[in-house]
Amino acid sequence: MDLITQPWPWYVAGPLIGLVVPALLIIGNKTFGISSSLRHICAACIPANISFFKYDWKKESWNLFFVAGIVLGGLIAAQCLSANHPVNINPQTHSALQQQGVKDFNGLLPKDIFSFDQLLTLRGFIFMVIGGFLVGFGTRYAGGCTSGHAIMGISSLQWPSLLATCCFMAGGFVMTWFILPYLLHL
Repeated sequence: MDLITQPWPWYVAGPLIGLVVPALLIIGNKTFGISSSLRHICAACIPANISFFKYDWKKESWNLFFVAGIVLGGLIAAQCLSANHPVNINPQTHSALQQQGVKDFNGLLPKDIFSFDQLLTLRGFIFMVIGGFLVGFGTRYAGGCTSGHAIMGISSLQWPSLLATCCFMAGGFVMTWFILPYLLHL
């Protein structure tokens, strides 16, 4: 049980994630990506007269089962496999976050930032509402999410996916080093 309750090292988890790509291609000629599943859900549930949702979403129904499996697996893991100990992060990162006002390290998301109480603050609103909108907009604008571009797109040698992944990384570095410190002090 200890094997599955502890984080796996990158050299185990990375190759396992990487093997999803050839498995999907070989078994079902499918591509890996999550962001398109919202479009499939909307097309299945909202019978509106919107051209973006007028397509045969049933051909992509496997993706809906994949997403349902992610949600179900996350719920099972949270209920059965979660340990009640602080997240193990680098001591320097821990110290830097404490200096910027993050004190709660008992979960995957610090409650100092990500909680319903914080949603009513300026910082919480920026992180959860504006940040969520920017992630959703960026995903559609880039034609996919990080998993679709970085895992599937690069492995199939797609130039737009390489460019999108480089932009994701650059945006992450800019956010982490230049914008996040200011947002944490709000």
